[in-house]
Amino acid sequence: MSRVRAARLLGSAAVLAVSVAAAAATAVPPAAADTAAVIGADNGTGGGGERGPAPAAATVFAAGGEGYASFRIPAVVAAANGDLLAFAEGRKGGPSDTGDIDLVLKRSADKGRTWGPLTVVGDNGANTFGNPVPVVVPRTGRVVLLSTHNAGTVDEDQILRGEASAEETRRVWVQHSDDNGGTWSAPRDITGDAKRGDWRWYATGPVHGIALRSGPHAGRLVVPANHSAAPAPGSGDQGDEAKYYGAHLLYSDDAGASWHIGAVDDSYEGEVNTNESTVAELPDGRLHVNHRDQNGTAAGTRAVSLSTDGGESFASPPTMAPDLVGPVVQGSVLQPRGGPLLFSGPGRADARADLVLRASSDNGESWADAHAAPPGPAGYSDLVALGGRSVGVLYETGESGLYERIAFLPVPLRR
Repeated sequence: MSRVRAARLLGSAAVLAVSVAAAAATAVPPAAADTAAVIGADNGTGGGGERGPAPAAATVFAAGGEGYASFRIPAVVAAANGDLLAFAEGRKGGPSDTGDIDLVLKRSADKGRTWGPLTVVGDNGANTFGNPVPVVVPRTGRVVLLSTHNAGTVDEDQILRGEASAEETRRVWVQHSDDNGGTWSAPRDITGDAKRGDWRWYATGPVHGIALRSGPHAGRLVVPANHSAAPAPGSGDQGDEAKYYGAHLLYSDDAGASWHIGAVDDSYEGEVNTNESTVAELPDGRLHVNHRDQNGTAAGTRAVSLSTDGGESFASPPTMAPDLVGPVVQGSVLQPRGGPLLFSGPGRADARADLVLRASSDNGESWADAHAAPPGPAGYSDLVALGGRSVGVLYETGESGLYERIAFLPVPLRR
């Protein structure tokens, strides 16, 4: 994207304003005046007032601590009482996706400045319990949590090739909390409603889900997920080819009691291989679904689909989003009330590094960049509205390694 185009996007309507401490102390040359108007430090109130120190990132989960060798796969929501609930996978054996993995939670009562003790939300013995997707029911405040389980002895490639049994393969579960994440119901298996019979791999999120705010489906819960399909008989394929990945949405119209498969991308042609996805409701009521493209032949690594019926179907095939430059990785979108559409993900095309928040003032048609973290390793992330004029990002990072910690960074917005 050209500098002229970026400046025009950054100067429009509501735009993202973020900074790091070093930038706050640096004099701004006249040529950068337009950028400085929207990229600057905040006074910590989220109101875009007097300039002051940039917010610092707080460590939420640190590898090697609290009984786990590694923490990965962050997701975050704000509970009805205002507390932030940060979820992650606590991995006993290291950063590998396979093995003994628990679903863990920490809470912040001060918008992410400090975090309480770790609690285990889900433990399936030596098996894998992960891919958190939390979503809050607006009417009651119930926190609904979807997750995906599999035997700790099988890996993704085995599942893709159909080598895992029905008991070993990926299954979908749901549980809930009626006290802002303090206690949780027992997990309930919803695989029969959430996964088609010819799907092999499966993953909920990992990212926050949404409750629709407006229109005929107001209150509906929508959760992004992805799957892989079995190859057609006689194709010669095994099923571990990237073209068999696809994204889909799950939805519930009864506060998470029952679930339905909604929109499905089932092209499997290899051009755009939609995978881990994230969803936001645009101001006009459409759903913007932003996909990781898993090594498709199309140029780029991010694709976008739209839904005009509350997530029941996609209005058209996914199209690439060239402004969202980055590696092949998960990302997160968020539509704050009265603000721009936001996206978080690594900013470098060649590595999981340099976390960037991007803002769109035209419903995701184009994007402008702003750094939300100092340069360094950056992987999976999730965004949450903090109220007022600020958001937060929970993301994988470290000093020299990508999975050293999961950190939370508050980010001020300017209107």
